[in-house]
Amino acid sequence: MWSGCYAPNASTRMRAVDLIRKKRDSGELSREEIDFLVSGYTRGEIPDYQMASWLMAAWIRGLNRAEIAALTEAMLHSGEVLSHSEIPGKKVDKHSTGGVGDKTSLILAPIVSAGGLTVPMISGRGLGHTGGTLDKLEAIPGFNVNLSLAEFRRVLRECGMGLIGQTAEIAPADKKIYALRDVTSTVENVGLICASIMSKKLAEGIDALVLDVKTGSGAFMKKEEDSVRLAEVMVETGKRVGKKVVALITNMDQPLGRMAGHSNEVWESIEVLKGQGPPDLRELSLELSAWMFFLGARTPGVEEGRRLAETMVATGQALEKFRQGIRLQGGDERVVDEPGRLPQARFHAQVVSPAAGFIDVANCEQLGTALAMLGGGREKKEDKIDPAVGLEFHKRIGDRVGKNEKLVTIHYNSDAKLTEAKNLIGNSYVVSERAPLEKRPLVRRIIGA
Repeated sequence: MWSGCYAPNASTRMRAVDLIRKKRDSGELSREEIDFLVSGYTRGEIPDYQMASWLMAAWIRGLNRAEIAALTEAMLHSGEVLSHSEIPGKKVDKHSTGGVGDKTSLILAPIVSAGGLTVPMISGRGLGHTGGTLDKLEAIPGFNVNLSLAEFRRVLRECGMGLIGQTAEIAPADKKIYALRDVTSTVENVGLICASIMSKKLAEGIDALVLDVKTGSGAFMKKEEDSVRLAEVMVETGKRVGKKVVALITNMDQPLGRMAGHSNEVWESIEVLKGQGPPDLRELSLELSAWMFFLGARTPGVEEGRRLAETMVATGQALEKFRQGIRLQGGDERVVDEPGRLPQARFHAQVVSPAAGFIDVANCEQLGTALAMLGGGREKKEDKIDPAVGLEFHKRIGDRVGKNEKLVTIHYNSDAKLTEAKNLIGNSYVVSERAPLEKRPLVRRIIGA
């Protein structure tokens, strides 16, 4: 038993086991206690099994707003917080909570940098049914997402945008804690998700952040109220540290755009930058760009931001910015004009509708899972992605479809799991006699505007 005067906030006398018990019993941890946990685990002084126990206690009991803010800041300051003071103007980024066919980062980064802001984007890889920006970029031959911080700054100075992965210097606590959450089933928790996302984003040296929080069958947060709660917590956390933050709650009940898979998502992004591509992908990319222009004080309002984004696409400036960004990060810029230079699948297969009618449901998570099964995603972190594998969606919710008409074209290289994937894709669609009565908007709500 401890003797003498016990000061619970004195880090020299704290013990991880006491903090695990405190959270297990629904107690609120102080900022000092959370700092002790995060810094101790990052340095290797607190073992995996104790941090895993605390994470599970936090997952079950929850974290309040003060604890979330403290956890975010402790993870943020576990490494280097970037400053881009040598680059004039505002620095703005966007983060999506992930979905199927969500490729907007590849589109809005060149739009917004062409429009005069700097976009220092530190992105992640896909896991499970969701795609990752880094994996899509690596479908471009030679594209290097593993730049040093010095190289990252050089690219930002030259073209106003840089898209890289998390470095060893950026929020190392998050990198270590996320790997533990992934294998201990403690991922889907609002407080832990918020701290993970915001610690990385705030370390980028940005002035403002636009959040795209997905909701629906293809999102991590299936229910809109859960997505709203996550958005509110992230917006509040960003504002606590003096950043401008807004969150858009967007629909992920079906894939975004017509393509999923790495090569064909790069191709589809280029199509949008050429003023073409599917309407939903164009609309969301322009809307997110508009908010970035507004929060970055480039335009006086969101409508003016949208007009500026449209101009950057119409004049070809955004496309040229993407070309420049590819070149500066070691990629083959010829893919912009010659999409055949992207990895191509050798085989194609069709999934057709079993009946005539209207598309009523498209289970987006199952579609993403089928893509991962075919090699177009990861089921485990160490899995290698085949960038040529993809899905091409021919019908959207509300569309009329005939019996035996194509729903999805599969682009694949190995047929090891083809039958299983085809069955999963076929079972993802529900065809009804009548068209759905309600058409859900792409942007459902805006938080923190």
